Amino acid sequence: MKVAVAKESAPGETRVAMIPVSVEQMVANEHEVIVESGAGAGANFSDEDYTNAGARVESARESVFADCDILVKVNRPALAGEPGGDEVALLREGGALVAFLQPFSNPELLGQLARRRVSAFAMEMIPRISRAQNMDALSSMATVAGYKAVLLAANSFPRFFPMLMTAAGTIAPARALVLGAGVAGLQAIATAKRLGAVVEAFDTRPVVKEQVESLGARFVGLDLEHDQAQDAGGYAKELSEDQHRREMELIAKHLERADIVVTTAQIPGKPAPELISEEMVKSMKPSSVIVDLAIETGGNCALSELDKVVQKHGVTIIGYPNLTRMMPVHASQMYSRNVLNLLNHLAGDSGLNIDMEDEITSGTAVTHGGEITHPALKG
Repeated sequence: MKVAVAKESAPGETRVAMIPVSVEQMVANEHEVIVESGAGAGANFSDEDYTNAGARVESARESVFADCDILVKVNRPALAGEPGGDEVALLREGGALVAFLQPFSNPELLGQLARRRVSAFAMEMIPRISRAQNMDALSSMATVAGYKAVLLAANSFPRFFPMLMTAAGTIAPARALVLGAGVAGLQAIATAKRLGAVVEAFDTRPVVKEQVESLGARFVGLDLEHDQAQDAGGYAKELSEDQHRREMELIAKHLERADIVVTTAQIPGKPAPELISEEMVKSMKPSSVIVDLAIETGGNCALSELDKVVQKHGVTIIGYPNLTRMMPVHASQMYSRNVLNLLNHLAGDSGLNIDMEDEITSGTAVTHGGEITHPALKG
């Protein structure tokens, strides 16, 4: 199997889809690896590192995209008029692609991939089953984002996080509130606790209460039944109007006491729910900080602004997208491992083996054989 690693064209992206250690393992398994020159530079991996790992480094982008069985990227390929040019047109017709494809918000991309008969695998669609756990790139990237969110908050917060006994007396610890206890939220909780904050965490899903409390945080939740709060995949469900009203009232009470707020609430395929209104921001303590990790899908805070840090009513609101790009070494290492495991799953004895009867393959594939294949994307 011939695998190609593309240099990312998305503005500000620093990650790479495959690091040299993963290349070594692919080569050891008798696969050929082509790497676009400069692909790993943002994560501190040189072309020489890839050559030493057994890859062929190629500077001609057209050759990288066309001369492979499967192309791996971090971000979706660019469309005509976007930075990077028309990358879809460079893909080999009938070839395969692995990347974060944002399939719910990019119907045009899916249509173009289908027309080129590209078998496209979306890393965010990896099924949540035990044998696909080591391919779960969403969880890997959420871990990085949750950790970095708290560090950004600490950097903007003009006070200490931990309780300190000083010559000037005792300094009380910061109070942190995490909205959403998925992977990013749990990592944010753990990081805030390590820094010494008193942490509360809100989630609509009662099943995460034990996980929150195991990290030393206090769980805050609505009184909902399991099937009202989450879907079969474990993701939070969109709430009814009455449930959302109760949710906002509960969050408002805890926001008034919070110094640090990290929001992570998202609903797959839909805009992020608004959990913090302008009136709620006004009620917060001066010098408080909000980090909105849902900003790329609209944000959980009404006052968040994409790719900006703003001051509103005495509160600092951080709306940076893709915090993983701020930690490219470990983000690339984790993503690369997930991609490697998926490639090993897709590799057959004589090359790429796309078995649409397999749960992982069919669950991750969004286009194949000239069609949009994933049931959630048809319509």
